[in-house]
Amino acid sequence: MIGRCLIAVLFLGGAVQKGTDPSAVKSLLAGMGWPIWLIWPAMAFNLIAGLALIFGIAIRPVAIGLALYCGVTSIFHYLPNDPWQMTIFVKNWAIAGGCLVLAAHGAGRFALRA
Repeated sequence: MIGRCLIAVLFLGGAVQKGTDPSAVKSLLAGMGWPIWLIWPAMAFNLIAGLALIFGIAIRPVAIGLALYCGVTSIFHYLPNDPWQMTIFVKNWAIAGGCLVLAAHGAGRFALRA
């Protein structure tokens, strides 16, 4: 449960950031040629998936979805000449790995079942 909650904090924080100050993410999307409206489904996914992790609901599909999400979003941070962005790139893959471990092992004892 603690591991689920620690991972959830990252995604819930991302949802809050996208909702309160979407300009940075909109710039990343626009810079990659992606439609900026994608911020809103990304925010909703971050929020719903984060809450699902906390409550232990549908952990396997949620964790797999989050791993895929981390893989896709890492594209925005693959800037080899920028050490800060490369750190985020690697962090996203580490989070994806944690999500895959969570998907393999399930929610654990303390979870709502769905």
